[in-house]
Amino acid sequence: MERGYKSLFEKQKVSLSDKALIRDFLAIVGIIGGLYSYVTIFFEIPDEYKNKVINFAIVSSILVIIYLVLWIRANKMESIKLKINGSTIQVKIGDIFEEKELKVISFNEYFDTQVDDDIIANSSLNGIFITSKLKESIEDFDKELDKYLSSKKGNEYSVNNDRVVGKKKKYPLGTICKYKNEYLFTALTKFDDENKAKVLLKDYVYTLLNFWSEIDRVYAGKSVSMPLLGSGQTRIEDKIDILEQELLELLIWTFKISRIKIKHPSKITIIIHSTSKDKINFYKLKELM
Repeated sequence: MERGYKSLFEKQKVSLSDKALIRDFLAIVGIIGGLYSYVTIFFEIPDEYKNKVINFAIVSSILVIIYLVLWIRANKMESIKLKINGSTIQVKIGDIFEEKELKVISFNEYFDTQVDDDIIANSSLNGIFITSKLKESIEDFDKELDKYLSSKKGNEYSVNNDRVVGKKKKYPLGTICKYKNEYLFTALTKFDDENKAKVLLKDYVYTLLNFWSEIDRVYAGKSVSMPLLGSGQTRIEDKIDILEQELLELLIWTFKISRIKIKHPSKITIIIHSTSKDKINFYKLKELM
């Protein structure tokens, strides 16, 4: 029993001493205190209800219950809406392919489409899209990608003729390719000579800033849903461990400093896969507003 009790408190994402939790609790206490003071201006409390010991016990019990309810609710959160720069960002558990309007899928800088567990893993989002969601041939799909990327002014690219397997046109990180007015494919990672996806942290930040600028250009009044960019197959190559919580906060922070505004009713939705929900502290994200 004791072990289960300790486990309950040790596994929580939001601790009992969380500063934001205490701040929200004190705000509620302030409201209750204000209402009590307002009521007692007009109504006299009967003498039989003025037992200080009993009242102290009752009020203390109620406050403890309120605090525990807030704490449990904070730990069970699986979605949150943030207002940033006049835009709405929602973070929630879900499946990116079940979202409506525009959906972001990350590719490498070549926009490769070869799913072979070497260049693209079958289990990655772009691998799942190509093998399960694509309704045309790979050849036609490649032609559409190339047509879109070539038609946009300012879409610079270089050619890597030394590359043996995969495409040779290499685009800047953060480049977006719009497909069927439903998907936004973005170049998120560099590929090394062994076809391993990687990106330095400083390049990742630059990529996100470029990505948000591209989103501002192409979203055309539609809501945009995206996965947690940078998790999964991508490797941050700075020899430091980047937690998924930190990646999420970085994604939101770069949106904030980009100063772009997604006009209502459109919004940005960041989709967290169900396998990662225990790694994300949704309550903590309130601090980013």
